[in-house]
Amino acid sequence: MEQGRGSEKKKVMVAIDDSESSHYTLEWFLDKLRDSIAVSDVIIFTAQPNSDLGYLHASTFGTTPADLVASIQENRKKIALMLLDKAKDICARHGVDVEIMTEIGDPKEAICEAVEKLNIQLLVLGSHGRGPVQRAFLGSVSNYCVHNAKCPVLVVKKPAV
Repeated sequence: MEQGRGSEKKKVMVAIDDSESSHYTLEWFLDKLRDSIAVSDVIIFTAQPNSDLGYLHASTFGTTPADLVASIQENRKKIALMLLDKAKDICARHGVDVEIMTEIGDPKEAICEAVEKLNIQLLVLGSHGRGPVQRAFLGSVSNYCVHNAKCPVLVVKKPAV
């Protein structure tokens, strides 16, 4: 899309987590897609996993204090915001202004929901490089997003060292 013809800027979302491959993906995106970034709104997204807290219920003999659950959820939010702030600082060092966003939920579903809600035109995410057995048991966020996101998906794989 060209700027200046009444068209909106493209929206690009980079989904990150706390992995090394995710950090590589963000740096790769900032280096390799510099020209596209200049004419796009960039959103850095991370999901706060909504994991099962059943272990708390079992460890407290069936009476999980509400403040303990709230404390765990608040801690997860702080971790997500610290991760996003770090990503925002990396982008600022590259001269790129970004928005940050986090949602609670299964990362693959949260990413696809955010893509649809924000009308994203390109989703960029990394690949952890799991083998077929690990993917079978753990699943693959990138594979899920490739098949379910409502926009083109660019998966960046960190080269083997």
